[in-house]
Amino acid sequence: MTEEAPARHLDTLARATLAQFTGSLSPAALLLAWQDWRLHLAASPGKQIELVQLAMAQAQSLAGFYAQRLAAGAQRAEVPTPVQDRRFAAPGWRDWPFSLWHQAFLLSEQWWDAATHGVAGVSPHHEKLVAFWARQWLDMASPGNQLATNPVALKQTRDEHGLNLLRGAQRWLQDLQRLASHSPPEGTEAFRPGHEVAVTPGRVVLRNRVMELIQYQPSTPTVHAEPVLLVPAWIMKYYILDLSPHNSLVRHLVDHGHTVFCISWKNPGEAERDLGMDDYLDQGFFAALAAVQRIVPRTPVHAAGYCLGGTLLAIAAAAMARDGDDRLATTTFFAAQTDFSEPGELGLFIDDSQVSLLEAQMSETGYLDSRQMAGAFQMLRSYDLLWSRLVNSYLLGEAETLNDLMAWNADATRMPARMHSQYLRRLFLDDDLSEGRYPVGGRPVSLGSLRWPSFMVGTETDHVAPWRSVHKLHFLSPAEITFVLTSGGHNAGIVNPPVAGSHRHYRQLTRPADGAYLAPDEWQAAAMLHEGSWWPAWQQWLATHSGPQRKPPRLGLPGSTDLGAAPGHYVMER
Repeated sequence: MTEEAPARHLDTLARATLAQFTGSLSPAALLLAWQDWRLHLAASPGKQIELVQLAMAQAQSLAGFYAQRLAAGAQRAEVPTPVQDRRFAAPGWRDWPFSLWHQAFLLSEQWWDAATHGVAGVSPHHEKLVAFWARQWLDMASPGNQLATNPVALKQTRDEHGLNLLRGAQRWLQDLQRLASHSPPEGTEAFRPGHEVAVTPGRVVLRNRVMELIQYQPSTPTVHAEPVLLVPAWIMKYYILDLSPHNSLVRHLVDHGHTVFCISWKNPGEAERDLGMDDYLDQGFFAALAAVQRIVPRTPVHAAGYCLGGTLLAIAAAAMARDGDDRLATTTFFAAQTDFSEPGELGLFIDDSQVSLLEAQMSETGYLDSRQMAGAFQMLRSYDLLWSRLVNSYLLGEAETLNDLMAWNADATRMPARMHSQYLRRLFLDDDLSEGRYPVGGRPVSLGSLRWPSFMVGTETDHVAPWRSVHKLHFLSPAEITFVLTSGGHNAGIVNPPVAGSHRHYRQLTRPADGAYLAPDEWQAAAMLHEGSWWPAWQQWLATHSGPQRKPPRLGLPGSTDLGAAPGHYVMER
C-alpha cells in the first residue's frame, strides 16, 4: 500500500483510535442518518399526525387487551393477544403481567417501524440505518432478555433453586476467558478439520502465497470428462463445502463420478496486508485453473464459486470471455452477487464514512479481524444469533449443542487490508463490475460477454447476498442461466444434502441463451416448485453439460513433490 503523507497519517491514526472505542462503527455515519431522519420528520406534520394516531390506536388496543385479560381471570387462553410473535410463544408469556409487558414491547416495535419508514426526503440508506439501529435498541430492551421480565427464566430459576443462574454465570466466565484468549467457542473441538469434518480423501496439489489447491481422490471407476473447480470465499474456511460425510457437497460430487478440485485460501495476517483483488485472481483462481488443466489436459472445466468466490469467478470469467480464453465448460454461482446496487442488509455497514474508518483500522493491523465481521453478521439477525443464545446460555443455563455448520461458522478468517478496501470500494460502493468498469489486466471487463451456460443458486432468507440481487445476472448476461431458489439462508441453504424428511424445497427455471428477461417476482411465479435438495439437480445439470466418462486422472501435478493430504495446512491457521 502506498505510504501516506505525515498529516494524512495523523488522520488515519485518529480514525483507527476512534474505531477502537466504537466497535469499528462510524459515529459520523450514524449521526448523519439520525439527523437526516430527525430533520425530515420535523418538517412532516402529516407523518407526525399519523404516528400520533397510531400511538393512540395502539394504546386503545393495549387497554382493551388489559381489560379483557382482567375479565377473563384465570382463563388466559381465551383472550387473543393483539400481536403475535414467535419470540413470545411460550405459555408463560400469557400470564400476568408478562402478557402486558410483551404486548407493549411488540406494539412499540410496530410504532418505531412506522416512525423510521416513509418519512419524505430521507435518503434510502439513512432510512435503513435508522430503522436498523432502532431495532437493535429495541431488541436489547426486550422483556425476554431480562430475568425479572422473562417468565420462562423465572420458572426455571424457581424449579432449579437458582442452579441455572449458577451454570450461566460459570459459562459467562468461561466465555470471557475464551474471548480474551481468542479461543474458539466451547464444543468446536468436536469438529476438527481432517478428523470429523473436511475428511473427503484428497491431496494438496498446489500451494502458493494465497491458496492451496486440493484434488480429491475418485470413488468411482470412471468419471465425467470435465473436472469441477470449487472456488469458496476467502471470508470463510473452504470446508463448508466438505463438512461431515453426510452433508459434504464435495463427497456428493465425487461419489457421482466427478473429478473435484477445491481452493483452500490462506488465512491472512499482517504479512499479507498488501494482497489485493488481482492477487486473489491471478494467484488464486487462474493459478488453480492452470493446475487443473495440467492434471486434466485439453479439457474445459466446470467452475463453481460460492459467495465472494462466485464474484471472483464472475470477474475471471468476464476477463476470459474478453480475451477469447475457452478453458471453461460452465460456470456455477452459489449465493454470489455480481451487481451490488441492492446488497441487502449487509450494505448497512458499508458507506464512505464506514469504509474510511475500516481502512484506517486495517492500516494499523494489516487485516480485518474476523470478530468484526462476525459481529456485523450477528446484528443482522440479532435475536437468532445473539439474544436467544445469551438467554439460553446465561439465564436458562443451557449448554448450546454445536453442529458441524455452527462449528465451521466459528472457525473464522481474516481479510487482507488492501483486498478488503478494494472489494468494498470497487464492488460495494462503486458497483464497478455490473457497470462495466472493473479492470482486469488494465482493461475493463463486462458481464455482458459471459456466454457459458450458468447455474445459479439463491437462498430465500439470505441476509448476505439476497436472492433478488443474485438474480440480477439475468439482466446483465445473455447466457443460458438455470436459476434455483432454495429454502434456507446464506449457509444452510447451500449445505443442503438430499436427506429424506428434510422439509427442504427449491424452485428452478432455465432462461435460454438470449432469452427474455424475467424480473425476480415474475421468475418466482413461473418457476416450478420441487421438494427436497437442489444438489441432485445441479449434479444432473453438470452431467448433462459433460462429455463421455473416462478413467480418473492422476492425483497431483506431473513432476511435482507431494504437498500432503487434504485438508492441507492453510485451513488449520487461526
